[in-house]
Amino acid sequence: MRFVLMMVLLCAGMAQAQEILPHPPASADVVFLGEVHDNPRHHEVQAELVAQIAPDALVFEMLTPEQAAAVTPENRQSQADLDTALGWSESGWPDFAMYYPIFAAAPDAVVIGAAVPRDRARAAMETGIAESFGAGAELYGLAAPLAGDQQEAREALQMTAHCDAMPEDMLPVMVDVQRLRDAVLARAAVDAVMQTGGKVAVITGNGHARLDWGAPSLIALARPDLHVWSLGQAEADNISGNFDAVLSAEPVDRGDPCAEFK
Repeated sequence: MRFVLMMVLLCAGMAQAQEILPHPPASADVVFLGEVHDNPRHHEVQAELVAQIAPDALVFEMLTPEQAAAVTPENRQSQADLDTALGWSESGWPDFAMYYPIFAAAPDAVVIGAAVPRDRARAAMETGIAESFGAGAELYGLAAPLAGDQQEAREALQMTAHCDAMPEDMLPVMVDVQRLRDAVLARAAVDAVMQTGGKVAVITGNGHARLDWGAPSLIALARPDLHVWSLGQAEADNISGNFDAVLSAEPVDRGDPCAEFK
């Protein structure tokens, strides 16, 4: 009932709706907290929910394992120190000021990186995503092609995301890289559960958090015994995919996102 009330308030545009957040069930082993990367409100929600969940591990799409290993109890006490340790400001991700409260909300959680760096993604285009992923590729759904209708849907989504300016022969490659990123994120979440024995929160973009074909669907393949719950965060109610709960925030003014393609 609480979630239904939240959605009604959101649709009515009432300011106090922002204060009503969905609560992941206590039985959830892995909680995905989606985002649009540069939306400040999405990160505020993530930090609030992480504080409520008190996870034993935080998995970040934005960090490589090497970056995550640089996190220490000392540097995570300071936004500036952690920014420097991670090299965040040089990484290309949005302002660390939006992300630091997530780290601060779970000061004792193990931090795990699940990023696929660009050089590895480029190499995967040549070698294939199953070989790039390594052991467990079949378990995480990378050894077989997608069903035709899903492949077409994913390619269409990539084309839309790139303002209909992407060469068509690049679309299958981009879908493969997205599948690789989903699988790496799923494996990191499963490994985090095994490492800590506790609850895991995953900070990632909405595309990776969707239940129907994102990382949660691959956890369902590899570890169907784990209970996964996912939050999608929309802008002006605009979001693709299936989630256990969806929140909506005001869009960020980005100008014309397709200007660079024109």
